[in-house]
Parts: sequence; structure tokens; C-alpha cells
Amino acid sequence: MAAAAEGLAAYRAVLRAARRTFKGDQLMLQESAVEIRRRFEDHRGLAPGSDEAARALADAREAAHFITNMIVQATRAPSGSFVVKPESVHAGATLEVPSEEILSKLK
Repeated sequence: MAAAAEGLAAYRAVLRAARRTFKGDQLMLQESAVEIRRRFEDHRGLAPGSDEAARALADAREAAHFITNMIVQATRAPSGSFVVKPESVHAGATLEVPSEEILSKLK
């Protein structure tokens, strides 16, 4: 039973991280929730306490940390440019600027 509780806690942590990071972006919220659910469903049959289960839980915790600390959601300003507002959790992180190809697809 403890393994199930640990899995549920990891699942909720990843969902919470996605909700916080993608707040206001309905498409990303929906798509991330679907992907998170799919990943956890893929690992549903792992034996509690197995090395694979421990690795999957560690991956989930790492994903929650990565989503929270390494992703910043940009918003489009009225001028057409993108505005990035990093929070204190992003201190020290590097910024990856989207390519012109990606930006042209968003117009």
C-alpha cells in the first residue's frame, strides 16, 4: 500500500508542476495532463518495490522538478513579441530562445 501512495504522490507532484508552469495555457495544460497520465499508465503494472518501479518514481520526481525549475512559459505581447517572466525558482537557469521556424508556426 505504501508503494501506491508513493506513486500517487509522484503523480500529483508532476500534475501540480504542470498546472503551475502552464497556468493560462489551456492547450499545454490539457496535453501535459494526457502525457503525464499516459506515462503513469505505462508503468502501472510494475511490481511494488522493484528496481523498475523505483526508477519510474525517481523519473517522476525528476520530471516534476524539471517542469517547475527549467520551463518558463512565454506569453505573446500585443506587439507580437514574446515576454518571459521567470520566477525565483528559475534563478541561475539558462534561456533557450525559440528558433524563427518555431515562431513562424505560432503566427
